Amino acid sequence: MATRLYNPFFSFKFDNQTCFLTGETLRSPEEQVQVFPVWMMRAFDLEEKPFKMLDENIVTYKSLKLPCSIQVAQSFEQVEDEVEKAMKVGYDEVRGLNEHVLFQWIGKILYGVVFNEIQAGIRQAVLSGEEMNFSQALVHKFRNLHFMLQSLVVPTEFEHVNPFNIQVFPVDSAPETFLYRDEINTLIFSLRMKDFAVIATLQDNGTNAIYHEDILNHVKEHILHPIQFEEICARYFYSAYLFNRLPEYTYMETPEKVYIEPMPLNDWTLKPIFDNWQVKTYGQVLENFWKPWGYTLFEIIKNPEKPMSFLFDNEGNLPKIVDLSKA
Repeated sequence: MATRLYNPFFSFKFDNQTCFLTGETLRSPEEQVQVFPVWMMRAFDLEEKPFKMLDENIVTYKSLKLPCSIQVAQSFEQVEDEVEKAMKVGYDEVRGLNEHVLFQWIGKILYGVVFNEIQAGIRQAVLSGEEMNFSQALVHKFRNLHFMLQSLVVPTEFEHVNPFNIQVFPVDSAPETFLYRDEINTLIFSLRMKDFAVIATLQDNGTNAIYHEDILNHVKEHILHPIQFEEICARYFYSAYLFNRLPEYTYMETPEKVYIEPMPLNDWTLKPIFDNWQVKTYGQVLENFWKPWGYTLFEIIKNPEKPMSFLFDNEGNLPKIVDLSKA
């Protein structure tokens, strides 16, 4: 049986004449989709705003595109419509979205950024005359993400546990808020807008959510102040960095569908799944996430045994923050 999953990493094909998701040859340069949804760019005036690439080159949100067949674009449009309707309403609707739909929406954005980064790297390699040096660990992660994203067009069943985990939080942000972050090396994504925020880990089999289970239970059913959500975000981005496994998946293709099953994360070394939490490094991450409020690393880790937190008061409860000049 011919394989149903397209693998652009086999021949490293990232041109603009081939559909990024299926490998079909495109008929026209006009067959493309925006990486970031058009409705979102227009709602938050993002089209001409700067987007920083890994090579420090600055592009615009609008310039990030994916070569895409008409059929695949139509499938994405259905996902887009569903997510757009939910996000325009707010937290309750977003929380009610099917997790697979939300994964496809997030996965397309994150993989779209990856695709544009790879194209930039290829251009740079051609200009310099040097061979492109690409980490095999990253190829492994991106290939798996690409296979999973094909669930949009190939009937797919994720067996036992989803490779991804998506958390949705209610946040008391200003209505015009839009804050996007990603880290493609660790495949983590966050978005804060309107009255909700999302954190997604796309290839950890839900392990980061287990790692932060106490925090997630602690804030459950509470509307968070933006500074509280950014603290959770900092914890997630740091733990994604500490996650020291390269998840493996088995793909079983049948005439009806593709079955994707995560392999166990424990290995023969019995090494913990996360490296040791270093307070100073975490403090540096948190300082970056708390930039709107101006807290310095010195303030954050003044007491290394008990770093600064807006998630816990002295009694261990979630403090109610009245203003603290929202951000």
